[in-house]
Amino acid sequence: MTDKKLSLKDVARYPRPGMDVPIGIKFTPDSQKVTYRMGAEGSRAQELWTYDLNSRERRQLTKLTSGTVKSNGQLSLDEELRRERSRQRELGVTSYQFTQATEDTPLILVVPFEGRLYSARGEESLMPLTGSEGAIDARLSPDGSQVAFVRSDELHVVATDGTGQPLTLTSGAAEGITNGLSEYIAQEEMDRSEGYWWSPDGTHIAFVRADSRHIPRYPIVHQGTEKVAVEEHRYPFAGMRNVVVQLGVVAVDGHPEDVTWMDLGTNDDIYLARVAWRPDGVLVALIQSRDQTMQRLVTLDPQSGTATTLIEEQGQPWLNLHDDLRFLRSGEFIWSSEQTDFRHLSLHDREGRKIRTLTEGPWMVTGQVAVDEDQRLVYFQGTGEGPLERHLYAVSLDGGPIRRLTQEPGWHDVVISPNRNFFVDTWQSPSHPPRLTVRSLVDGKERDLLFESKEITLESLGLCVPETISFHTSDGTLLYGAIYASEQTRSAGQPRPLVVAVYGGPHAQTVTSSWSLTTDLRAQYLAQQGFVVLKVDNRGSANRGLAFESAIAHSLGQIEVDDQVEGVRFLSSRPYVDSDRVGIYGWSYGGYMTCRALLRAPEVFKAGIAGAPVTFWEGYDTHYTERYLGQPTTNAAGYTSSSVLPYVEKLTGKLLLVHGIVDENVHARHSMRLIEALTTAARDYELMLFPEARHMPRNPAHLEYLEQRLVEFLRRQL
Repeated sequence: MTDKKLSLKDVARYPRPGMDVPIGIKFTPDSQKVTYRMGAEGSRAQELWTYDLNSRERRQLTKLTSGTVKSNGQLSLDEELRRERSRQRELGVTSYQFTQATEDTPLILVVPFEGRLYSARGEESLMPLTGSEGAIDARLSPDGSQVAFVRSDELHVVATDGTGQPLTLTSGAAEGITNGLSEYIAQEEMDRSEGYWWSPDGTHIAFVRADSRHIPRYPIVHQGTEKVAVEEHRYPFAGMRNVVVQLGVVAVDGHPEDVTWMDLGTNDDIYLARVAWRPDGVLVALIQSRDQTMQRLVTLDPQSGTATTLIEEQGQPWLNLHDDLRFLRSGEFIWSSEQTDFRHLSLHDREGRKIRTLTEGPWMVTGQVAVDEDQRLVYFQGTGEGPLERHLYAVSLDGGPIRRLTQEPGWHDVVISPNRNFFVDTWQSPSHPPRLTVRSLVDGKERDLLFESKEITLESLGLCVPETISFHTSDGTLLYGAIYASEQTRSAGQPRPLVVAVYGGPHAQTVTSSWSLTTDLRAQYLAQQGFVVLKVDNRGSANRGLAFESAIAHSLGQIEVDDQVEGVRFLSSRPYVDSDRVGIYGWSYGGYMTCRALLRAPEVFKAGIAGAPVTFWEGYDTHYTERYLGQPTTNAAGYTSSSVLPYVEKLTGKLLLVHGIVDENVHARHSMRLIEALTTAARDYELMLFPEARHMPRNPAHLEYLEQRLVEFLRRQL
């Protein structure tokens, strides 16, 4: 280990060291090239690159961020909010799409850039598409001859060869009504960013009509700018009305008024969770009940809208959504469920009847990757080697043993070629930054090295690998954690203050066998400054099975805090940990956890930093909140006991509140209401506001200032 020390500028910098790697990885439709987005070192501005598997040559396809295209540097509000939903921090080329109609036709590429579409055929240069200004969410037709996009809340198509003007496919958009866009809840909570879907033959498009006119506007005021501006969002608060969605099908060469509406049932208080087309041109949708305990997978006749149920599932306390549905040419399809507590794959016939279970055991499938129909194989990622690792596996559709294809211990993210010959393996571990290789899908052997950061090492950065731990709580539950502490702290024998870095919420995992665990530079910086930092994935967090996750059902901020306390107690037996000087920090759910920890366990936690905390759950959105707490009218006690506000008189520790004023996810109102309650109860707090920040500050100077204030607060209080 070197004596290199991190600076606060290092801590605030994005991307993290060693994480400046190719992203958006795909294969071209002919499986001849690997494509990816990447920027210059240390830059967030991305360009598109290809790696030819035959010639092994690398080529930069776009030069949009280098000044060859006149840039206005401004994002539309709609595009800015879409990037917030997807937590996207990159600039430049943020998405791209290839398609190829036949082996004899050239590849067609479409790239959105700053509100305009650019296309290229074969080896041609990118050219702007006429009439595509203001385009959002562009998607190529299956044969690449047209590209669809949304503008002014209506769906349009335009030819990719640059001839002709865009054709408007939908009508009726108005303030509060959109056609072809996914609604807020779909983007933020359901992982459905799409609002329309091309039919396999490219003749029709299915689209969502979202009506939010009945949802009151929530104003967000920009007060850190030269001129005051007001955004208005139709935000569905827990217990209140949701967006009403319809699913329509329109012909690409038809008229906007000629829409066939699909039968989603008589109850419009539902979630349209997933939409897809079967290879035979039948539309499929997953419809989830408002309480998320029932869902139906239905086929929809695009000509009549008639619905037929394939699968109906019920589950308590909730049904988690997934992206594992795959339809095969044979009419069979793959599905996954958590009926056995852990998510596993099954094969079903055309009518939805289960043929066989494909995977099983006390581990889970975390993502399905691809199906080889000719070889009757399905490839998926999962936790078969333990919850801290991810690996690629294969299993026959006809049943049989599971075969593991990735071998190195750690974390593997995989992209498989369309011809099912190769895969790109992005591998990382706590001691190795991401390394990208092209490998054989037959045996996993390395064929090409696509990318590695040779100069990025633990020694060059002055980092230590966090110690991964596991321990049992007092009731016997196994938890995993990570400890950041310098060698000097460990060997000196002098008790040092402990800081818990927490998220603690569902659908997240913070302790993993990955480089990203090591490059938590705030934790590393604090460790270099003589603190000990602890992370624990408490009950309620992801990838340990439904029973582990659903321990939080109907009451939040209880068992999660108890598990964090158990982590502190486990660590307090170490001679270098001072259990009388314990702090905690977190953002979003972690900010909520910070508040709850200070109030629920004041004898343990003496100081806390709460970033963008939810402080009362009636003030958060429907799909997320109601999954865990139900409706405020039916679980009023759960909402009260899960809130921060009723318990502020119990605050004895020191609290630093941080919030972005234009946060449209966890509204600044959460912190403002907490301040009102703290002031009424005469309890001390410190406050740090970012007037023009959303859910996370992005301005590099602001991020550095934030880190400076956080460290200063922890030094002062602990």
